[in-house]
This record gives sequence, C-alpha cells and structure tokens, in this order.
Amino acid sequence: MPSASVALQQQRATLLVVCIAQFLMPFMMSAVGIALPTIGLEFGASARQLGLVETAYVAAAAMCLLGMGRLGDICGRRRIFRLGLVLFSLTGGLIALAPTIVTVIGLRFAQGVGGSMVMATTMAMVITAFPEGQRGRALGIAVAAVYAGISCGPFFGGLLVSALGWRALFWLVPLLGGLAFGVASRHLAVEAAAAAGEPLDVRGWLVYALAIGLLVVAATRLPQPWAWSLLLAGALLLGLFVVLQARTPYPLLQVALLRHNSAFALGNLAALLNYAGTFGLTFFLSLYLQLLRGYSPREAGSLLLLQPLVQALLSPLCGRWSDRWPAQRLATAGMLLCALGLWQASRIDLHTSLAGLVVLLLVLGGGFALFSSPNTRVVLSSVPARHLGMASGLAAAMRTLGMTGSMALILLLLNHHLGATVIGAAQAPAFLAAMTASLRLFAGLCLLAVLVSGLRGWRG
Repeated sequence: MPSASVALQQQRATLLVVCIAQFLMPFMMSAVGIALPTIGLEFGASARQLGLVETAYVAAAAMCLLGMGRLGDICGRRRIFRLGLVLFSLTGGLIALAPTIVTVIGLRFAQGVGGSMVMATTMAMVITAFPEGQRGRALGIAVAAVYAGISCGPFFGGLLVSALGWRALFWLVPLLGGLAFGVASRHLAVEAAAAAGEPLDVRGWLVYALAIGLLVVAATRLPQPWAWSLLLAGALLLGLFVVLQARTPYPLLQVALLRHNSAFALGNLAALLNYAGTFGLTFFLSLYLQLLRGYSPREAGSLLLLQPLVQALLSPLCGRWSDRWPAQRLATAGMLLCALGLWQASRIDLHTSLAGLVVLLLVLGGGFALFSSPNTRVVLSSVPARHLGMASGLAAAMRTLGMTGSMALILLLLNHHLGATVIGAAQAPAFLAAMTASLRLFAGLCLLAVLVSGLRGWRG
C-alpha cells in the first residue's frame, strides 16, 4: 500500500503526462490544418491529397481506438500509453523529414495509430489514479488541456509555420512527446493489467476497423454516389461487429454494459450526439466571417478562439462541481446550453453584430465545458476497473465518430444548397440557407442529447 506522499506524487505525475498528451494531440490536429496550404505549395499537392493528410490521421485513430483501449486492459494502460507516445512522436519527426506528399499521408496514418493508443488510455489512467471524490476535478483539468491545445494550435502553429516553415511544426512532436514519455517512465508506477491473461479479439477488431474505415471515407466523400455504397457497407459491418461482440467470451466491446448499464450507454450516446451537433459550428463561422463578412484569417481566428478558451478555463471548475453535485445533471444542463446556443446561431445573418457573436461563443463554450467533464466522469466511473480501457477507448471513439458525422451532414447540406459553386459574396443567400439548416439540425441533435442525458437522472 503506497504512502500518502507517494500516492500524491503518482497522481501529479499522471495528471502531468496526461495533460501534455491531451494538449499535444488537438494542438497538432488544429495546427496541421493551418500548415496544409504551405505543405501543398512545397509538394505541388492536389486538394485531394491535402485532404488525405487529415483524413488518414482521423481514419487510423477511429479504427484503432476501441482495440487499443481493450489492449490497455490486457497489457497495462501505462505500457500502451508509452508505446503510443513513442509511435506518435517518432512519426512526427519522420514527417518533418518527409520527401513527398505520399510519405506524409502514410506517416500521418501511422501517427493516427499512435494517437489512438494515447487517447484510448489517458482518461482511464486519470480515473485509476484519483479517488472518487477527486476524479471530477482531475478530469476537468485533463479536458482543459484538450481545449488549450485546440485554442493554441491555429495561432502558434501559424506563427511557427510563418517563421520557420511547416516542418518545424512537426519537430515539436518529438520534443513534447519525449517530455511526456520521460515523466511517465520515471514517475508512473507499472500498474497491474486489469484483464491480464485474457485474449484479444482480433477478429472483432478487424471487422470494427474495416467498418469505421469505410464510414470515415464515405463521410468525407458524400454526396458522391459510390460513397453511399461505402456508407451502407460500413453500417452493415458495424451491425455485424455488435452481433459478434455479443457472442464472444472476451470481446472488444462489452455489449452487456450497453444493455444493462444506463449511465454508460446513455453517456456515450449523449457524447456522440454532442460532438455531432457542435463540431461543425467552427467550420461554418470561419467561412461566414471571412467570405461573407470580410474578416481576415487572423481576425476570424482570434474571434473563434473564444469558444475553446472558455472551455479550457471552465472545464476544471465544472469538473470540481461534478465531485460535489450529481454529474449527470450538470452534463444535461450543459447540453441544454449547447442546444440553445446552436439554435441562436442558426439565426445569424449578414447583420448580426460582433457583440452577438461574442455572446454566442461564450454561451457555447460554457455549455460544452459544463457537459464534457461531468459526462466523462459519469461514463468512466460507471464501469469496473477491468473494463476502464475499453470504456476510455469507446468514449474517444464517440468523439471521433461524432465529429466525422457532423462534417458528413455539412457536406450533404452544402451540396444541396450550393452544389459545386465556389462560396463568395454572391452566394451569400445560399450559404446562409445551408448554414441555417445545418445549425438547426445540430440544435436538434443537441436537444436529443439533452433528453438522452436526462434519462440517466430519471433512471438513476
């Protein structure tokens, strides 16, 4: 039994390495988006190839998250976390040396695998390290690191790319990843694997990975006719995966938990709806501010920083509240704020004031902070220790799939209203119609998430 001082040191070290990793992943996601034009110019890359730089990472992460979570239960989460840091950091350094755009795309896929190993284990490590009464606060700090990465990525990534080129951006990865790896190796104790000795369901993982890969590719290519076929195939394979998991003695996904644990099942469904409903707002507002209102990229980026900045500032506080009051009720209230904010956003037009936009972003940032930390606490605290890796991987998968679904809906509605027309001032009415329809749909998804989240309180 470790002493109080040793336990405190373990908690601090766990939170430090988790926060570094939680910052690094979204920082690179948002910063790489800023670097894409520069990468394209150097390699003479097509728009499709530049899209694959992002899609390859997202697809790899989504395909591996659930399996890596289960692997953490079997082999030890600290071990999988450290291996993920090594792979993520090593591929970052190799991308900085990449000679062709094809090499960049391939390495980004490998980096997505490393990222999935980290994302699938971080929150489970926090839950394991902290006692019941301190978990909300610790999770809030970890979630704040995510939003800090999102906030800093466009600004500091843009500065770095402008000053030193896009390759310098990827050299940051081994530096920060190496720091997290060093702290984890020196200060984190090797924990006993919760499901040691149990076999890994390789067949189930392959079916799941193929299903998610097809869904991600289809979502990025809608509304092309062949993408609908991929979407159907992915959905059928996902159904087959669930059937197989229910019949497998040692599955990747504990279907029984989804059937009999309402806190776990409804929390994951609420998270999926939340990310599907909120992720696309920044996409629309970025285009609206620059193409319809004449803001510069710097001005638009500075304004859009408000939402993740509020989320980063409020998440530790909301996490602390979830240690004192029913976390599911806080999450439901946060989701209601998101739904109201998105409905108000759907009323934006060419005459919406700057003050109105600022208030809107503040409300949405507060709502998401109030939802995210408490909901994560409810989900991960509702499962036994031996399934924490699986639960953490599933929670991360809900986030990735929700974001992917959000962009798929946006592509469909933009195609319906604008077709292949280039967005500009002349297309303002059609663009606003697409944005209004999308944001109303997203507000509806968030309202559904309010009902789903609220069911946890009614059902206990």
